[in-house]
Amino acid sequence: MNPGQWDWTRRDVLRAGWLASLGVSSSGWLPLLANEASQSERRRQCILLWMAGGPSQTDTFDMKPGHANGGEFKEIATRVPGLRISEHLPMVALHADQLAVVRSVSTREGDHQRGTYAMRTGHRPGGPIRFPCIGATLAKELHVVDHALPDYFTIDPVVQLSPEAFSPGFLGPNFAPATVGGNNEAPPAPGQFAELRVDNLALPPSVSVSQAQSRVELWQHLQRGFLREHETFGPVAQDTVYRRALKIMSSRDTEAFDLGQEPDAVRQAYGPTRFGQGCLLARRLIERGVPIVEVTLGTGLGWDTHQDNFRRVRELSNELDLGWGTLMSELKERGLLETTTILWMGEFGRTPNINPQAGRDHFPNAWTCVFAGGGIRGGQYYGRTSDDGMEVAEDKVSEADVLATLCQALGIDPNRENVSPEGRPIRLAEGTVIDKILA
Repeated sequence: MNPGQWDWTRRDVLRAGWLASLGVSSSGWLPLLANEASQSERRRQCILLWMAGGPSQTDTFDMKPGHANGGEFKEIATRVPGLRISEHLPMVALHADQLAVVRSVSTREGDHQRGTYAMRTGHRPGGPIRFPCIGATLAKELHVVDHALPDYFTIDPVVQLSPEAFSPGFLGPNFAPATVGGNNEAPPAPGQFAELRVDNLALPPSVSVSQAQSRVELWQHLQRGFLREHETFGPVAQDTVYRRALKIMSSRDTEAFDLGQEPDAVRQAYGPTRFGQGCLLARRLIERGVPIVEVTLGTGLGWDTHQDNFRRVRELSNELDLGWGTLMSELKERGLLETTTILWMGEFGRTPNINPQAGRDHFPNAWTCVFAGGGIRGGQYYGRTSDDGMEVAEDKVSEADVLATLCQALGIDPNRENVSPEGRPIRLAEGTVIDKILA
């Protein structure tokens, strides 16, 4: 490595604005910037809409009108004959021709921590292998060479309950996500838009710009001497992490995070909430070529509706409808929807039967996820549950099948393998692809 190739001017350093990250934790997004492993050309992009807490399929995409389990919501028709969804998702209904609603997901984990891990990795928790989350797996496969921004962003994640489910696992920190809003700040004040910030980039109050600049200059001086004597993999990889951190800090692509550049009417269309503004940020990142973006709805496991299910699901559905519906409209207008695959899912569903607290409990037996956009044959539903919703009646689908189908929709062979540190070959997704919903 030639240290001289990384020379920076004082103006470059000052323009970065976030240089204090060299003085705080480098966990999260920084290690991802060292990724040199994959040189494959990016084929498609992906947005994962993660519903923390487990959304009720009976009140969204697999309604049971006329049955005691159906609840108080009405269903509405979509532009696709026979495909009917909740009355509280009218904007999503306008895009029914792009949706493939999978109503026959059946999994084995009814605990939040275990279910989250299973759905995000395709494997049950436990055992010696730390499996990567699907975002990290896709980031490795869809890596963009010489791109200033990381390959994988997660917006407003709820990681506390199951941190391993958001981990790159044995793939290592090169493929960890860049986190936006990971501190889950309070919702916006009335009349205000939610603010989303990239974690670990802002200067702490105790560090001034001039102090940060001095740290960079000192670090560069020490690195040059250290690397002359230690040109081995570890030190070079660490150096790459920080050099590329400086690169992203000075890149114009960081303007993606300035949602104030958008007209207020656009921001309002997405909804002022953290999820709505997260969907807007997802569109801006997709426009800039980021392969994998994840947006969470359900801070504090908001879909965990053991009590007062219908009020809470109505509020969440309204939030979901604005964000998701506007996202699809804008991606379509920009010619990006046909190359961007969207997957809507949580860790499990909710019981079709209603409990004494007017709530629905954990239910992995028979529930729903939704695919949309690029690589998907929209305008259909796949699988069927019984009239009471208590069991899958047709075309049962596992968590591994869902992830294998996502890979295939993105043009990635799910049978491709990574090798764990123990030398064991691990398929990207070990399920069966749902061919009927693929374009």
